[in-house]
Amino acid sequence: MKIFITGGCGFLGSNLAKKTMDAGNSLWVYDSLYRNGAAANLAWLKTQGRFCFIKGDTRDCGKLEAWIKKVKPDVIYHLAGQVAMTTSVENPKFDFEVNTVGTHYLLEAVRRFSPKSIVVYSSTNKVYGDLEDYRYRTSANRFVCEDWPRGFAEDTPLKFTTPYGCSKGAADQFVLDYSKMFGLKTVVFRHSSIYGGRQFSTYDQGWIGWFCKKAVDLQSGITAKFTISGSGKQVRDVLHAEDAVALYTSVPKYIGKANGRAFNIGGGMKNSLSILELFTLLNGMLGIKLRYTRLPVRQSDQKVFVADIRAAEKTFNWRPKVDSAAGIAKMVEWTRHAE
Repeated sequence: MKIFITGGCGFLGSNLAKKTMDAGNSLWVYDSLYRNGAAANLAWLKTQGRFCFIKGDTRDCGKLEAWIKKVKPDVIYHLAGQVAMTTSVENPKFDFEVNTVGTHYLLEAVRRFSPKSIVVYSSTNKVYGDLEDYRYRTSANRFVCEDWPRGFAEDTPLKFTTPYGCSKGAADQFVLDYSKMFGLKTVVFRHSSIYGGRQFSTYDQGWIGWFCKKAVDLQSGITAKFTISGSGKQVRDVLHAEDAVALYTSVPKYIGKANGRAFNIGGGMKNSLSILELFTLLNGMLGIKLRYTRLPVRQSDQKVFVADIRAAEKTFNWRPKVDSAAGIAKMVEWTRHAE
């Protein structure tokens, strides 16, 4: 197949690109290289196989359109985007242009020049908003949402909040509507937390990777003072990159059942972790004691988001295989040698 990945030098994109090449598919990677670690991931990908790299921004309508018209991909994995909520608050115009306008440009290019392409869009749990309308209780190390004991399902009401939630949510709805109105083959994945190798995390994006780095630094004798926002009892379900890639690559086989639908994606309740629980895991794994300073609760931070992944499991004959403890161990090992 001909595979086109926007954001193909990002964390998930580079893992998906590697899998694409390993499977013998033809690959085009479209990336602006603005994200931390993107250049390093591009250099790594060049050691893994042959592909066509296009340095381009999804806001460049002409360039994006020209390449979609030229390649006419079988599958487009649309992963390019502004991914940090804090950045969206600091620069909402940039956030909107990258996430919403860039996605619309891609959809229009597909509609006009490659209408048989499958488009898979990487969305977010933030389309559901702050999730403050539900009942929560507090245990020693985590918040628990009593109204969604299996996690949040796809019928959770949409409630866009923050510039990031609005920009990704608008793009999410455009992707679904282009299936309904124009007959494109589209799928939306609303992600919880993904982690794994090739993730160059920062303080405001990729929390698993960021705290793993702090733990590895401390074990190595490097001062590892850092902050957390709120109590640390916030919960997310975590999904290793290997499992995320397996899901994405299964889409063409199941597009008949998945077309025009959105799916909540994560590790599920059994792979859910609070920040404090992650620290306990890292402390025991590395024989350290992470120390941190607490900041006020981050604006619009969800107490809990755990994805109810039953719809994805049924539709794609898929389920996460890497449990959180094994996945964190893999992440720690990758972090030790990250370059």
